[in-house]
Amino acid sequence: MNLTDVHEIRQLLDRTGFRFSKAMGQNFLRAAWVPRRIAEEAGLDGDTGVLEIGPGVGCLTVELSRRAKRVLSVELDRGLQPVLAESLKGCENVTVQFADVLRLDLPALVREHLADCKKAVVCANLPYNITSPALAALAEAGCFSQLTVMIQREVAKRICAPAGCGEYGAFTVLMQWHCCPEILFDVPPDCFIPAPKVTSSVVRMSCRTAPPAAVQNERAMFALVRAAFNQRRKTLCNAMVHGLGLDRDTALAALERCGLDARIRGEALSIAEFAALSDAVEAVSSGG
Repeated sequence: MNLTDVHEIRQLLDRTGFRFSKAMGQNFLRAAWVPRRIAEEAGLDGDTGVLEIGPGVGCLTVELSRRAKRVLSVELDRGLQPVLAESLKGCENVTVQFADVLRLDLPALVREHLADCKKAVVCANLPYNITSPALAALAEAGCFSQLTVMIQREVAKRICAPAGCGEYGAFTVLMQWHCCPEILFDVPPDCFIPAPKVTSSVVRMSCRTAPPAAVQNERAMFALVRAAFNQRRKTLCNAMVHGLGLDRDTALAALERCGLDARIRGEALSIAEFAALSDAVEAVSSGG
């Protein structure tokens, strides 16, 4: 069965009574080169366990099955159960679990299904409607060595953005704190059925074994990051006052400790500077 041939896809869906759900962000691949290249870029081998999210009709799943030791595909839509039962017939190293990935304990899932693999990675055509929360959960899980995902191009640009540009934001800092991301290639809308209104990009993210900067209180640092980007039009000093509840003198003193101008805005700070400023706020607040 050719799982990227439009006629065969439609026949399969009609035969099993499946109907697309816009609410679930379902767009299935129809260009054979895309799942093949995604699987190739994921760096899989016979010792790799793969978590896939949103298998669709299974075209990427089959490519992953050919290259990896084990594949666990998590799918929310139980309407795809008969579709995947037919399309994945013969893929003995694939397990499909029907669940909401955002509600799963990812480290426990890896221990249960991929424990006999030397490394665990994520490779997926992520549903558009869960892109950001899914990526945040995957990055923070701490049990994957790499994430290779197809997502909206605008989200890919945000993840990979350098400090100082318009796409740089709190989500950028979160993802780059946990991963080293790079955009591999774009996928146009006509590669999907139904065709989305946006271009997609495949991003590969190597998960860090240690953060890119030292910080005393990671939670406090991310509270600072959120405050900085929740009020992008304000100076960082004002964002710290209104977003963190600091008095102005404390905010100014922390900025001065880091050699930062009182008029600077949050998007100008690198990740290392956010970490240093967070530590400075802690020090000034405690009278150190």
